[in-house]
Amino acid sequence: MKYTKRMAAAALTGAMALSLTACGGNGQNAAGSDNSGAAEPANVTICLDWTPNTNHTGLYVAAAKGYYEDAGLNVSIVQPPEDGATAICAAGQVEFAVTVQDSLASAFAREDPLGVTAVAALLQHNTSGIITRAEDGIERPKDLEGYTYSTWNSPIELATMQQVVEADGGDFSKVELIPNNIVDEAGALKEHQTDAIWIYYGWGGISAGLQGLDFNYFYFKDLDPVFDYYTPVIIANNDFLAEHPDTAKAFLSATAKGYEYAIAHPEEAAQMLIDGDTTGSLKDSAELVTASQKWMADQYQAEAERWGYIDPSRWNAFYNWLSDNDLVEQPIPENTGFSNDYLV
Repeated sequence: MKYTKRMAAAALTGAMALSLTACGGNGQNAAGSDNSGAAEPANVTICLDWTPNTNHTGLYVAAAKGYYEDAGLNVSIVQPPEDGATAICAAGQVEFAVTVQDSLASAFAREDPLGVTAVAALLQHNTSGIITRAEDGIERPKDLEGYTYSTWNSPIELATMQQVVEADGGDFSKVELIPNNIVDEAGALKEHQTDAIWIYYGWGGISAGLQGLDFNYFYFKDLDPVFDYYTPVIIANNDFLAEHPDTAKAFLSATAKGYEYAIAHPEEAAQMLIDGDTTGSLKDSAELVTASQKWMADQYQAEAERWGYIDPSRWNAFYNWLSDNDLVEQPIPENTGFSNDYLV
């Protein structure tokens, strides 16, 4: 399994049906009860953003360890359809979904914002950045001049790249942009199919190391704090939050326990993720999953006082940057689209 910002659509396709990955549930929406001690558990569904990976480990741990059951919940973990997890969460087809703050911008920068709210950060910091071959000596953004960069051609992506290159004294027009259709980042770099790729270190960087690639890497968050936005996050349907706040809190509390366990026991948690994955994407990937899990253990909560906390100043700074650079249809008001109120 590979994890990048854009995966092949075929790997993400799946109807919302019983065939989807499920942990202790049938995919139905939450029951009306907010009483975690009720005889009938509340049904809750969370839709992932991509195929299972170490960003999601805490969810699988919470299911495997019985934390959801103990909270009076019947939780299903499902794969996203082609139109994405955010859309079906906003439509009320699932109670929760996994997505990223940059993609959420389009949901909020409109006359009729989508009815979702980010309620927990899966990672405390943006671990994405640019990976290159060490032999090329690309140690900072300016050094990308004259080299190829594989792009998804996203306006936010390209604006980010332009800002970091030009802030470093470089000329972004001298970076050759080529389509990003890469399946294996390390392999593409080894074969000189490209010179630079945007990856998430927790999967792509760890994988490159295991494949023996000698590489350089720089994090966007280290170049400019405005790029230390939240990726990924758990969002929730607004109507569900209003009608079943206690169920939402119970779900997040149990999920927090799952991530806390993964922090303390990365090897055991990695095995629970592998065992819980029914998509087949993690087959024969135990070494990568375990290595990634050990690295991710320090990223889930990092220096935050509690898992899941979203810092308003960082959330607002990134959306203000999007507005200032005309990357959204209309400005996103501060403190829009997130809440820490459901973290117990």
